[in-house]
Amino acid sequence: MTTVNTCVWFDSAAAEAADFYTAVVPGSRIVDIARNSDGAAFVVGLELAGHAVTLLNGGPGHPLNDSISLQIVVDTQDEIDRLWDALVEGGEPGPCGWLTDRFGLTWQVTPTVLPTLLNGGDPAKALAAATAMRTMGKLDIKVLQDAYDRG
Repeated sequence: MTTVNTCVWFDSAAAEAADFYTAVVPGSRIVDIARNSDGAAFVVGLELAGHAVTLLNGGPGHPLNDSISLQIVVDTQDEIDRLWDALVEGGEPGPCGWLTDRFGLTWQVTPTVLPTLLNGGDPAKALAAATAMRTMGKLDIKVLQDAYDRG
């Protein structure tokens, strides 16, 4: 059997980040924690909505950046609002649904309908939705859909 999971390197906040992420992302849980001899967390395994993630306390030297992100795809604006607001608290908003959380990890909070709007059969409508998206931080499904429909 072969599996793929995401491993994220932290200086020392893996356990705190795991607690936060599993509290924010529905259907998530901490699977296991490997500890150092002093009892501090070394490796934390978790599932975020069914996606396997490993958080490693590897020490300084490999700071997180936005070259990799975790993408959360949700159906409703209420869920976009809830997740965005929770994850961006203490972090930084970015463009087009991206944000960096207080631990330095980059996320994309994305509506399920976005690929349909950006890859729809009508190039003018898709361009209108993409243009609207580029003006946003947190994505707004109604604004995206309206832009598509007007395109």
